[in-house]
Amino acid sequence: MSNPLDAREFAALCSALADVSVPFSVPVVAGFDDDGLLAAQRTVAEIRRRADAAAAVIAGEIGHRSRRELGGSGLARRLGARTPEILVARVAGTSAREATSLVRVGAVMTAPTTDAAAPAPWLASVAAMVRAGGLSVDAADAIRVGLGVPDDFVSAESLRMAADALLVLASSLTIEQLAVRARDERAELDAAQVRDREQALRDRRFLRVVPQSDGMTRLAGLLDPESAAIVIGAYDAATSPLRGGPRFIDPDSVDRAERLLADERTIEQIALDAFVDIVRLGTEVAPDALLGSKKPAVRMLVTERDLASRHGVARIEGQTDPVSIGTVERHACEAGIIPVLFDGALQVVNLGRARRLFTPRQRIGLAARDGGCLFPGCDRPPSGCEAHHINEWKRDGGRTDIADGVLLCRHHHLLTHNNGWRVTRHQADYFVVPPPDLDTKQTPIPAPSKSAVMRRVRSQQLASA
Repeated sequence: MSNPLDAREFAALCSALADVSVPFSVPVVAGFDDDGLLAAQRTVAEIRRRADAAAAVIAGEIGHRSRRELGGSGLARRLGARTPEILVARVAGTSAREATSLVRVGAVMTAPTTDAAAPAPWLASVAAMVRAGGLSVDAADAIRVGLGVPDDFVSAESLRMAADALLVLASSLTIEQLAVRARDERAELDAAQVRDREQALRDRRFLRVVPQSDGMTRLAGLLDPESAAIVIGAYDAATSPLRGGPRFIDPDSVDRAERLLADERTIEQIALDAFVDIVRLGTEVAPDALLGSKKPAVRMLVTERDLASRHGVARIEGQTDPVSIGTVERHACEAGIIPVLFDGALQVVNLGRARRLFTPRQRIGLAARDGGCLFPGCDRPPSGCEAHHINEWKRDGGRTDIADGVLLCRHHHLLTHNNGWRVTRHQADYFVVPPPDLDTKQTPIPAPSKSAVMRRVRSQQLASA
């Protein structure tokens, strides 16, 4: 499908592929070896991307023939569908979300690249990658939504460059991670508007209590990033041992974790009971001691330069969307600031080998630097991670320095200790090294930080160089 097909050729191809008289047989995969199984998955994924690319350009043309200015003579309305997305979903048997993505991405793919009024011309390289089968429609839509549209602050050319940068990363990220990076790119380009977008998210927050006919009550709501940081912090604290969270060495923590693991309640039931207990306790204590003396920690991550200039963006640990400097100042007024200092090699200031375990202050530094589990492709937040010594503390004389420690979720921490994986460091860059049975050359795999603040620190250092 490298060359465009006309209607007759495409119809013939589709007829041959969809010929119901030819039985379609799925492979018997039990006999595949591991390499063959993964190769088959990659091949099917490429076939699907190419098929979805064809579906997108068709959906885009359906959208064009159903555009609003055509009124009742548009294709969708003539066939009884209110929108082209509804028509595509009905004809293709897809979900409304998938149909919407097909129409939106298809509109970009079918627009002439020379037309200045074409939809999202800054996404031309994204459209080309979808057309070539190298990028899925969902990934393209994640980039489109995350980058947004040009305005008085961000030019189309800036968005084009950001889209090109995201295409370089797309193959190594999940759709969800790509969406986060796309929003990060827009935030970096449009720091002045972060406060407005933060307020827009906050304006959408709600909690709804819905009595059910069976006597139960349903809670439904949306949390803005700042509120989510508090709620998720409490949720993690209540349920993390059951969800594969950090292991504990402290005897009291071990005892609590064992009690929780033996609990017959589901994770969801434990979370709900903890929420109810928090609300009950909150209504019983004095207003100035709401929820006791220790509330769930909300850690604000911001560079010193941005804080001093009062211009730029900040992050809430564990949340993907940026917040304004004003939000940082408000939290600083309430709780003070714990500085996390980086040296010229982008490492948090070290504390040495005197202690076997990383201190709470060091863990704050690791969280600020790594942004979660450092293993490539893992999206576990700092709250679900453990501090790992790159050089084993006893055997290799490893130091309890932040430079020699990384955050790993429990699964990947156990992988390094039990399955032969290693983490190495070259200056400020970290890599994971597979065991020889998976890669005889043991080629280091880059493990970049997941922290948006660290990317900003790095870019500021490069700008000052």
